Amino acid sequence: MQNENDIVMSIKGISKSYDNGFTALKEVNLDIHRGEILALLGPNGAGKTTLIGIITGLVKASSGEVVMNGLNTMQHQRQLRQKIGLVPQELLTESFETVLNTVRFSRGLFGLAPNPAFEEQLLKDLSLWDKRHNKILSLSGGMKRRVLIAKALIHEPEVLFLDEPTAGVDVELRHDLWRMIRRLSQDESLTVILTTHYIEEAEDMADRIAVINAGEIMLVEEKERLMQQFGKKTLRIKLKEPLTELPKALQEAALELVDNGQSLLYTYHQDGDVANQDGASLSELISLLSANDIEILDLISQKSSLEEIFVSLLENQDGAAKALKE
Repeated sequence: MQNENDIVMSIKGISKSYDNGFTALKEVNLDIHRGEILALLGPNGAGKTTLIGIITGLVKASSGEVVMNGLNTMQHQRQLRQKIGLVPQELLTESFETVLNTVRFSRGLFGLAPNPAFEEQLLKDLSLWDKRHNKILSLSGGMKRRVLIAKALIHEPEVLFLDEPTAGVDVELRHDLWRMIRRLSQDESLTVILTTHYIEEAEDMADRIAVINAGEIMLVEEKERLMQQFGKKTLRIKLKEPLTELPKALQEAALELVDNGQSLLYTYHQDGDVANQDGASLSELISLLSANDIEILDLISQKSSLEEIFVSLLENQDGAAKALKE
């Protein structure tokens, strides 16, 4: 359980409206905990990038405030900017500079003395060390993305924002990046806020999930609890002998006859043993099958992915919020 001392940043009542009447964010409230990896998920146009822009000082909020380490980020931009790192979606870099000079210059912008050992380790972690003397212009899109990540980390921030950091890059970079982020989060208490279209990344990496839709935070929850609360498991029961229909004793057990009668499909929640209010528990089901002389050939279990849960949440926004309050 987190306490107030663990909160590195608080987003309080942030709204953003434009002159044309469009409202990008509506009263967003969110506490970010020190050392956590928070995945901010939402469909295109949900407000993810706008929110990150406000937090990092690139976009001005219409109302509300962001507080970091007790200081308002708009009123203390100069003091707090060193504590925040940002990897934007756009590949904006100094094309005619070398990798090493670009990264060193970024560190110097924050008034920090050179740290050759840290520079070398960071570039090696991102597989950039061998290309440190190459001009940015000569790099592939994936390598340019690595340079952006190096620039965001070179001043040793407390909070790192990753806005679609692995969009359009190779699998190797994705693995390199997440291996390094895990290490920094665990060893250095780096706080990471991630937006990504690769929801399997969020499932693999995040400690908590925040879902934003139409400019509003739908829910914020620990990933494991979210998976348990909304995830479902399916059990495919392969039968030794096919059935033409479900026996009467099994018709109340939330079972579906599939594969031309050769399998039974049973769905149940990840947070318990019961499929639904009307269904039998898994242990009761096995007993029922045995009592009806139905022999099992094999059992195959699958569970909902975070992506499936995410889509379900967007389709049933009101029900999801109510369920988490219970």
